[in-house]
Parts: sequence; structure tokens; C-alpha cells
Amino acid sequence: MADTQQVDAKAERKVTRLAQQISSFSRAHGGAEGQVAYLGERGARIVLVGEDGGWGDLVAPSYEIAEKAVEKAGITRHEAFDGEFAAKVKTGSYEWKRMAGIQIGGGTTR
Repeated sequence: MADTQQVDAKAERKVTRLAQQISSFSRAHGGAEGQVAYLGERGARIVLVGEDGGWGDLVAPSYEIAEKAVEKAGITRHEAFDGEFAAKVKTGSYEWKRMAGIQIGGGTTR
């Protein structure tokens, strides 16, 4: 029983830390929306898109923890990263150069 409580307490601390990071991102970008994507054994990725087009992501140790963190932060959660949600992302020259390098098979450019 004590081990279960320790695991639950650790998971809750992780939820709280992720929720704080999501909230901080949201404040810095005039609001935010998110999407949770399953990463297999690695956990889940929380993709964040700010109202200003800024974006970022966080990785949670499990899908459940990611869902709870997004809920706790109070942001809108999308089921998929597509449509109007994806269209809000603004990219700069760094991202385009990086994507071009990956597509051509070269390294990333800075």
C-alpha cells in the first residue's frame, strides 16, 4: 500500500509541475491550446500552441499524466493536431531551414 501511495504522490507532483509549465507557456503567449500524442513506452507529448502562434512541447512519462496536466492547466485540448489548430502555428526561418535539411538528408542548419 505504501508503494502505491508513493507512486501516486510522485505522479501527482509530475502533473502539477507540467500544469505549471503549461500555464506559464499560456501566460507568455496570450493563451494556449494543446494536444496530447501517445509516444509509446516513452510516454506522451503535449504539443502547445499559443494565441500568438508560438509553439512548444513537453513530454510526460505517461498519457494519463499528460491528460491530467492539460486538464489541471485549464487549456483547450484538441484530439488531433490538424485543421485550424495546426494553422495557428507560426514558424520562422530556423524551422524552415531545419525541415529542409531533414528532407534533403543533411544535418540540421543553424
